[in-house]
Amino acid sequence: MSKLAANLTMLFNEVPFLDRFEAAAAAGFKAVEFLFPYAYEVKDLASRLQANGLELVLHNLPAGNWEAGERGIACHPQRVEEFRQGVQQAAIYAKALGVKQLNCLVGIVPPDVSLESAERTVVANLKFAADALKKEGIRLLIEPINTFDIPGFFLSRTGQAARIIEATGSDNLFIQYDIYHMQRMEGELSATIKAYLALIRHVQLADNPGRNEPGSGEINYRFLFAQLDAFGYDGWVGCEYKPRGTTLAGLGWRGEHGL
Repeated sequence: MSKLAANLTMLFNEVPFLDRFEAAAAAGFKAVEFLFPYAYEVKDLASRLQANGLELVLHNLPAGNWEAGERGIACHPQRVEEFRQGVQQAAIYAKALGVKQLNCLVGIVPPDVSLESAERTVVANLKFAADALKKEGIRLLIEPINTFDIPGFFLSRTGQAARIIEATGSDNLFIQYDIYHMQRMEGELSATIKAYLALIRHVQLADNPGRNEPGSGEINYRFLFAQLDAFGYDGWVGCEYKPRGTTLAGLGWRGEHGL
């Protein structure tokens, strides 16, 4: 049976961020994830996790100026040192909060950078990050993102992610497979998950269209959850969707899917 983690960036927005830990625990979640911890003190995050008996299973490396529209800087040749500093910052938070894996959003290709240059930069940056995090006992993930929501995002398909991983030569770099993003980009969800299962270490979900709760759109989540079990996937599934109403009102899908 799939293990569900509440994404606190997307869920429980009815309350301030630090209060979402309690809300998630009260709703029955045993684990959480979120985009970024860096606006908060480690001690404040740690106390909320401990007080509510929650495991933090994932957060992202720093991704540049998020408010200005940046979605990662791993493909920016002129910002390699900033990327490396971000890896160090992420490792400090992850170790303090007990996080075993970090996700890297590789970013939107700058208009003055060729795809070839962007790929060389991504491969070099990911090799550095994967090697540095391995020394800390932390796994690195990369996430393909659909280019309808984020035009120009460098990494957009599962096979491309596998090729990038191979190019780094690292044994500490894996895939975060987001069902919503990959439904938009390539479909064939079950077959793709099965084909790349050896590289997939985290799964996220939302339905399509709308990026709302499972059961709100075209994706057959009852089938997919059964397939994940049949394939032997034993990692977490992050609930990274936008509730159509309140978070609690939209959680009925868990019972409908036996979760």
